Amino acid sequence: MEHNISSQTWEARVSTKLEKATAHQIWPLFQDFFGLHQWFPGLAICHGIHGTNGEPGCVRYCAGFGLKTEKINEEESDLRWSTERLIAIDHAQMTFSYEIVDCNIGFKSYVSSIKVVPAGGSGRGCVVEWCFRVDPVVGWKFEDLVGKYEVGLQLMTKKMEAAVSE
Repeated sequence: MEHNISSQTWEARVSTKLEKATAHQIWPLFQDFFGLHQWFPGLAICHGIHGTNGEPGCVRYCAGFGLKTEKINEEESDLRWSTERLIAIDHAQMTFSYEIVDCNIGFKSYVSSIKVVPAGGSGRGCVVEWCFRVDPVVGWKFEDLVGKYEVGLQLMTKKMEAAVSE
């Protein structure tokens, strides 16, 4: 894990290694930008609201994930949601980046990228890297946010690996 903490921007990179699935097996699951709910723990809803799935500029709506924030008022919903735009995708490099357009989880100026890296040697296995950059979130600790990303990535990729290994 790498991270940079400053008062102006939080940046981190988390990664996990998969032993049984190749990069070419895992990458198509990430290409389905509107299908994140199939893999990400606690994400009940993810669907496209603009554009063509997997093409830069498309936007997805995600809701129901486990990032808890404090309510500002009693009318505020317990449902956590975000709308996210795919900025770029490179199939040859197995990487994409996206940004949060709007949300009720406190993220401002959020940009993230996912990269699937083939393992060397035997050709089996791969590494998945998830990087993010966001303005500091009021009421949160940077280390706690990084921990949520680490756990989320591990659980998501474990589920993906199980699906392609069946």
